[in-house]
Amino acid sequence: MNVMQEVLKQKEYAVEMRRAFHRHPELSWNEVQTAKRIREELTKMGIPYEEVEGTGTIATLSGKNERPLIGLRCDIDALPITEIKDLPFRSENEGVMHACGHDGHISMLLTAAKVLSEHRDELKGTVRFIFQPAEEHTDGAEKVLATGAVGELDTVAGMHIFPQLETGTISVDPGPRYTSVGFMNIRIIGKSGHGAMPHYAVDPIYVGAKVVDALQSIASRETNPMDTVVVSVCTFHSGTKANIFAETAELTGTVRTFNPQLHKDLPSMIERIIKHTCEAYRASYEFEYYGDLPATINDERCSQIAAGSVKKILGEKGLVKFPGTPGGEDFSYFLERFPGVYAFVGCRNEAKDCCYSLHHERFDLDEDALVNGAAFYVQYALDAQDEF
Repeated sequence: MNVMQEVLKQKEYAVEMRRAFHRHPELSWNEVQTAKRIREELTKMGIPYEEVEGTGTIATLSGKNERPLIGLRCDIDALPITEIKDLPFRSENEGVMHACGHDGHISMLLTAAKVLSEHRDELKGTVRFIFQPAEEHTDGAEKVLATGAVGELDTVAGMHIFPQLETGTISVDPGPRYTSVGFMNIRIIGKSGHGAMPHYAVDPIYVGAKVVDALQSIASRETNPMDTVVVSVCTFHSGTKANIFAETAELTGTVRTFNPQLHKDLPSMIERIIKHTCEAYRASYEFEYYGDLPATINDERCSQIAAGSVKKILGEKGLVKFPGTPGGEDFSYFLERFPGVYAFVGCRNEAKDCCYSLHHERFDLDEDALVNGAAFYVQYALDAQDEF
C-alpha cells in the first residue's frame, strides 16, 4: 500500500480523536474515560484487545503468521497543568492538560490501527498495539510489561511529538534518546539554636549549601567529560524565622545520564559526598534515591529500518538528526527488553502558534504532524515484518 496516501484518508479521524482526548485529559492511573474511548474505537475496527493494569489496553491484529510480532506503543496520561490557551477543544478537566502531547500519541496509534486493520491482508506477521498508562508517573511501562500480556516482541516502536522539530520531519537516530532518571531526597540533620549564636548550633542550611556545592564535583571531577551527567538540587527548605537555626534542611533533586553503568553508580557516589560533607560539619543525614528509570537507547538495526520508513513517507528531507535529550521516558523498559526504536516526530509550526515546549501551559501541536506519526507507525510495522 501507499502508506501516506492511506493515512491521509484518515486525517479527519486523527484530528477528531486528538481533540476528543484533549478535551478530557486524565492523570496517571486514572485514565478511565480515555481507556474506555480507546477500547470503543478498537471494537469498531474489529481488533480484539486485553485490558491490563486497569487503564492499559493491548490490542492484537493478526496477519498471515503469528510472527514476527511487532509492537507499537503510545502513552495515554495527561499532566496536572492548567491550560491557558483558548482552543475550541481546550481541556474541560480543570487543572489537567495534555501538555505533553499524549492526546496526539493516542490519536496516531489509533489511526495506524485503523489503516492496518483495513489492510490486514498485507500483514505477514502480527501487530500488537500497546496503549500504556502512567508514563508521567514513570512506572506504567514497567507494570504493563510485568503482566506478560505484551508477549515476546520481535521489535517495538514508540514515539513522541517533538516541538523542537518542524512538522514534516522525524528523528530516529540510533543510540541514546533520553537519559536515565533518578530522584533524591536529602535530609540534613543539624542542631537548632539562636541565629545570633551559631557556635551553639549546627546550621543545616550551611551544611546543605556545602552538600549542593560538593555534589557538582561529580560532573566536573569524578566522571568522564564525554558523559552527560546532571545532578541537580531543585528544592531547599529549612527554617521558620529569621533568627532561628532549624534542626533540619530538606533538599530534593534529580539525576540524569545516558551511561547505563554510571546510572547504577551515581546513587552511591551521591551518598558518599553527602555523608562525608555532613561529617565534616558535625551534621548527620538521611538519603533516599528513587524513580530509577533507565536511559532510552535505540537499537542500531531498528533505527536503520526506521530511517528507511521515514524516507518512504516523508522523503529524504523528512529524516533529520537530533541529539539525545536529558528528559525521561519509560519506553526505556521496552527497549531494555526488546530491540526497538523511539522516534521524535516534529510538530513545530510557529505560524500556527505551535512552538511551546512540552509541559508548557500553552503547549499545542500542529495537527498535520498526526498524519506523519501515524504513517510512521504503519510503515515501520510493514518494513519490520520483512526484517524479523
